[in-house]
Amino acid sequence: QVRPVESGGGLVQAGGSLRLSCVVPGRRFTINTMVWYRQAPGKQRELVAGITAGGNTNYADSVKGRFTISRDNAKNTVYLQMNGLKPEDAAVYYCAANEGPERYWGQGTQVTVSS
Repeated sequence: QVRPVESGGGLVQAGGSLRLSCVVPGRRFTINTMVWYRQAPGKQRELVAGITAGGNTNYADSVKGRFTISRDNAKNTVYLQMNGLKPEDAAVYYCAANEGPERYWGQGTQVTVSS
């Protein structure tokens, strides 16, 4: 089973930055769209940002101008640079990778933002 592996979460003060990474092991050049989602306690999972293999990106309105998604296709890795973090950004962040009709989910990485 393909399982993306996220890293980079942690505790940061409001206004600070974190960089999340997600690698899809064993899948080179076959992964299409890669997406970051997040889920806070008691809330539904929401899309944060996505990026196609060609580099087209989209963002949730709540993170535009603060978060940047990028990817390294040769490494099958997607990054999420998060700047200007707010307490409401605190959540478990999940990486999802599309390969044809399949979607693979990571186990999530916790982001905590102290005010």
